Amino acid sequence: MNSDRINASIITIGDELLIGQVIDTNSAWIAQELNKAGVWIKRRVAVGDVRDEIWNALDEESKHANLILITGGLGPTADDITKPLLCEYFGGKLVVNNEALENVKNIFQRYLNRPLLESNLKQAEVPDVCTVIQNKRGTAPGMCFEKQGKTFISMPGVPHEMKGMMSDYVLPRLPQMFNLSAVVHRTLLTAGIGESFLSERIKHFESALPRHVKLAYLPNLGMVRLRLTASGKNMEKITAEVGKLFIELQQQLQDVMVINEDKTLQEAVGKILTENGKTLSTAESCTGGYIAHLLTSIPGSSSYFLGGVVGYDNTVKENVLLVDEDTIDNVGAVSEETVWQMAQGAKELMKTDFAVAVSGIMGPDGGTEQKPVGTVWIAVSGKSKTLTQKIMVRYERLLNIQNTATQALLMLLKFIREEDAGRK
Repeated sequence: MNSDRINASIITIGDELLIGQVIDTNSAWIAQELNKAGVWIKRRVAVGDVRDEIWNALDEESKHANLILITGGLGPTADDITKPLLCEYFGGKLVVNNEALENVKNIFQRYLNRPLLESNLKQAEVPDVCTVIQNKRGTAPGMCFEKQGKTFISMPGVPHEMKGMMSDYVLPRLPQMFNLSAVVHRTLLTAGIGESFLSERIKHFESALPRHVKLAYLPNLGMVRLRLTASGKNMEKITAEVGKLFIELQQQLQDVMVINEDKTLQEAVGKILTENGKTLSTAESCTGGYIAHLLTSIPGSSSYFLGGVVGYDNTVKENVLLVDEDTIDNVGAVSEETVWQMAQGAKELMKTDFAVAVSGIMGPDGGTEQKPVGTVWIAVSGKSKTLTQKIMVRYERLLNIQNTATQALLMLLKFIREEDAGRK
């Protein structure tokens, strides 16, 4: 199929998605991967486990897209109606696929250690008009159909299984299916400046961009990602063009730029620790281990993150992190003195090069006139000094925890960079 622009639609199926019982992460992941490959997402649609709604979605999305990706409804239970519906929609009949059948038997015998039910065996049935996509991570095979020049691909709704099919089958075959344009993204992360102020600061840069180059603002809790995107047939040409513009953008934002890659804040922290061969520990009260969670969500973090203490109760602050009892009695757990000692205690306890500590009042209760809800103290400690900072967060509890973690990691990253610059 030849086209200047290949459009795709994503259909997610399941009542649980519509009522919010399950969050649809599949669409976001699929959209990101397709966009990297040069396929543009035209629409994303969620429908329930209702025959007519699924049928209508297939009809409607085929009007707008060359490629229609479907997830969900391929399980063994009665509410999983996608496969028989697709069989009818594409005019086929269900037949047993021997490779899929052997896969189902193998999974039950080797991993589940329980008998096969008739409903499990039926998962090996597929429409005879499809190309079968074998499921290396589960029992339900995927299916690829062609109709009126449009490609339809149905995959399980289980994210782990869907990602396997996308990576092993769909993405490698896209260049064979379509004449794809090259797409280039360059992303940087900023902090300490709001989206509107950022826009005002770079308005002349943005207004001078060529029409085929777009700048996107992606704000989130005190940070804004900026993404330059361009597409075209000549990968080398657009890569060079976007690269030149990206350098200009960085030069205008040096003082607020966190990292010039499409990475999270915790990845940026991990990268600089790895490059410098340094280690980190955490001492958390109000965030309840959330900072440690962010750090350990990165593969390879064990090389630089040694551990953390959740000193939620004051007795843990005193007995484990060695915060002075008099400090807590005199100035309280949410204080500059307490987080200073927490950071020192974590660093000494775990023998790390750096430590970060937080203590605050996340709400909705617990505040006082002197220390209202949202009051947070942060400390970062290194080889020769410890710095503290008071911040005020203003959201509901979960967002306050997330914002505190963000501010703590930003302060830590700046601290490490300054210490590293001092050594040089």
